[in-house]
Amino acid sequence: MTASIVLLAAVATGAFFMLRQGGTAEIRLLEAGAAPAGVSGSLTAESGAGGLRLCNKTPSRVGIAIGYKEDRRWTTEGWWNVDASSCETLMAGPLVSRFYYVYAIDYDQGGTWGGKAAMCTRDKMFTIHGIEDCVARGFERTGFFEVDTGEQRSWTVQLTEPGETGTGGR
Repeated sequence: MTASIVLLAAVATGAFFMLRQGGTAEIRLLEAGAAPAGVSGSLTAESGAGGLRLCNKTPSRVGIAIGYKEDRRWTTEGWWNVDASSCETLMAGPLVSRFYYVYAIDYDQGGTWGGKAAMCTRDKMFTIHGIEDCVARGFERTGFFEVDTGEQRSWTVQLTEPGETGTGGR
């Protein structure tokens, strides 16, 4: 019994410290994992730009959905259609969170950029509050990849073909 309590306390303490960075508690999905092949990110170079941008460095048109937590509430939004070899601002203004989650679909050649962070989506344009019980609420459960902006005010995510590298990668 005592060993179980000590183990539980150690796990809880470890989880607390994994979520704490820079003196402030970070809100993130622990199971998110790294970005897939063909994804890189960097501080947006334009001064005062603020926001989250996505640059599509592929020869295909892509659909983008994003997820984030603001004021203790998870939200997923989509779809932004980003033409081949172009950039689109997904969220204007200073970023509200350190961690964002992205899911992308290649409309022309098929395939996706995704991850392990489960969030809700649907086929048509959407804004969905909450990430729990997606299917029971009539949505799809989709795996997003995590983007760590390092608490910057602006960030650019770049999608490339798997095996290629975007500029400003991390």
